[in-house]
Amino acid sequence: MNEVFLMGKIISPVEFGFMVESKHYAMSRFRIETLDGQIIEIRAYDKVADFVYSKIKVGDSIFVYGSLNMGFVLIRSISKLVNGDVDF
Repeated sequence: MNEVFLMGKIISPVEFGFMVESKHYAMSRFRIETLDGQIIEIRAYDKVADFVYSKIKVGDSIFVYGSLNMGFVLIRSISKLVNGDVDF
């Protein structure tokens, strides 16, 4: 397992949906742009997905701890940064 720590700005709307016949019930996904300009897809499941969908929006600066999966980062923990903490 690869641990990932990322800081970036959300550049796409948070998509939210429910999953049928899966071990997860809810999923949210969005893209961030890191300080060095990389675009990375981020996903969250279940309670974290609910939190992301209700509290995170385009333009927010975030810090993500997660794991690298097949082409995306799966969130384990996410923090919304207060304006001014990171200059993009």
